[in-house]
Amino acid sequence: MENEALYQELVRLRQEIHFHNHRYHVLDQPVISDVEYDRLMMRLKAIEGEHPEWITPDSPSQRAGAAPLDRFVKVAHPAPILSLANAFDANGVRAWMDRILKLDDRVLKTSFVVEPKIDGLTVVLTYRNGVFVQGATRGDGEVGEDITANLRTIKALPLRIPVKAGGPHVPDYFVVRGEAFIYLKDFNALNQRLQEAGEKTYLNPRNTAAGSLRQLDPALTASRPLTLYVYQIAAADGPTPTTQWDLLNYLKELGFPVAGESSVQPDLESAIQACQAIGEKRDSMAYEVDGSVIKINDLGLAAELGFVGKDPRGAIAFKFPAREVTTLLRDIGVNVGRTGVLTPYAILEPVEIGGVVVKQATLHNFDYIAEKDIRVGDRIMLKRAGDVIPYVIGPVVDARSGDEWPYVPPEVCPTCGQPVEHFEGEVAWYCVNAACPAQLVRNLEHFASRGAMDIAGMGIKIVEQLAQEGLVRDVADIYTLQREELLKLEGFAGKKADNLLQAIAVSRQQPLARLINALGIHGVGEVMALDLTAHFSDLDKLSRATASDLQRIEGIGPNIAAAIVDWFEREQNQKLLAKLKAAGVWPAVIARPVAQPGSQPLQDLVFVVTGALAGFSREGIKEYIQQHGGKVTDSVSKKTSYLVVGEAPGSKLDKARELGVPIVDETALRKMVEG
Repeated sequence: MENEALYQELVRLRQEIHFHNHRYHVLDQPVISDVEYDRLMMRLKAIEGEHPEWITPDSPSQRAGAAPLDRFVKVAHPAPILSLANAFDANGVRAWMDRILKLDDRVLKTSFVVEPKIDGLTVVLTYRNGVFVQGATRGDGEVGEDITANLRTIKALPLRIPVKAGGPHVPDYFVVRGEAFIYLKDFNALNQRLQEAGEKTYLNPRNTAAGSLRQLDPALTASRPLTLYVYQIAAADGPTPTTQWDLLNYLKELGFPVAGESSVQPDLESAIQACQAIGEKRDSMAYEVDGSVIKINDLGLAAELGFVGKDPRGAIAFKFPAREVTTLLRDIGVNVGRTGVLTPYAILEPVEIGGVVVKQATLHNFDYIAEKDIRVGDRIMLKRAGDVIPYVIGPVVDARSGDEWPYVPPEVCPTCGQPVEHFEGEVAWYCVNAACPAQLVRNLEHFASRGAMDIAGMGIKIVEQLAQEGLVRDVADIYTLQREELLKLEGFAGKKADNLLQAIAVSRQQPLARLINALGIHGVGEVMALDLTAHFSDLDKLSRATASDLQRIEGIGPNIAAAIVDWFEREQNQKLLAKLKAAGVWPAVIARPVAQPGSQPLQDLVFVVTGALAGFSREGIKEYIQQHGGKVTDSVSKKTSYLVVGEAPGSKLDKARELGVPIVDETALRKMVEG
């Protein structure tokens, strides 16, 4: 009974793997990730290992891929074009060595070649008299598909091998094996173009490369940024190098592209370290790799070791932890960030990726969900690279059953229930309720910051304490804090409480521009707040401004005008303003004679500041410039009058030089002010 259940599992596994082989190798439309496929194959091999009498010639463990498509001409390979056995860690590689040592102890004396395992499509290239005459896919390892016309469009593929005097010998007939792929930067650029054209984008470079090579129209293939690397001579009618390392260099001399990350290593442990080194830098590599390949350098010895099933014994694939898997999208949730931005996230069927079980992943924004047509109930492709938060690449459309449903963004904030705001031309959706609990800590921190109300001693830890204990529910509550309440907080003694209350009292005298900035209105920072005070003498007047009134001010466009009007119209925000007014926090601009053009030393000049200054804080330099008629902005442009530079300036210095913007230090700035 137990054997019968195991045999039925074997039958089911074979059927499932055949199905996925067809999706991957024939249709180029996989519905599961490589890691999930590997798990199925490992289980199949484990059962067949226990019962070798159950192994059949058509078992997936005995085949390299799937049968070729009928629409392409069939090509019989001159030698088996097979895949490799996998190891998933250093011990797996050592176990491979132990197995082949039992067959031939000469492997102890050989060196090894380590190559990146490129995530692309295997291609087989045939040359006669130095001319490329035929190209094919791997197919099932014995027979592939003729894609010669498509391969000719790849610029990296030599159409003719030049015979040079004194150069390497070129056999009259030889067959080269390589991997066609797309560089990551080219893949991203391709998707960007497709998205801008309103066309369907691709999930990953591998499927894109495979699908592009198997088009019936070579013109479409030519429009895709394909390239390739080669690494093997499968057949030749003349002498070729006898070691893998010499073979790679020989192929390079013939004009073929070869992976630059390849290396020759003196022993197995060095080879393992080389594999791990490739794994550590995979996030910065120009193309996708899903592992490394360790090959016995002595090709004669490797050939003598033969095969086990479909796997040559002379090489092993060192697979890296998966960075892409598929799983079920159960639902979509929404987080409200500390800036009020609503961010959707995926609620997933738990899945392991990169050694971590993932239950949630980012969906970036609501536009991303719509553009990718991601639906609740979809089987989705999930990616996690390095320590980056896992994110959804897109849906596996071919896995849809019809039970999935489109997602509709929320109309109200999921935390406070207030209507959300979305400005035309912007990606983000906002909750602009200043009393929204999800934003409380951020609002308090910003309100007390040096560029806003500058409440000394009210840093993030104290802000979190006040919010956690319920002593403040909005920024106005800061001004009703009592000494007795503060003394109950951990870490507070009499002096600390008194100092904080004194700093709060001092902040009541801050000018109107600082209070406007402190309110956290979308699009309104320090510079914009100052511009507003030049037109509105207090918050009452600003709250009555229309969008048309605001757009008359230089630098305020439709979106910022709408954001300001909307903020003041919200009932919760009106209640907040009333509390501030009752607490005596209601500064007004004192009417002064309008300065005549040129009456102030920095009148009409625009400054950008970069680097650390000896005589000013960042807030201090801004106030100094503004007091003398100048304006401070954050980025260098053609409108910038001067860049003020301190110690360790950043990229703004390069930008200023590029645009020809004058550069001054703080001493020169003072001289400008002092005349």
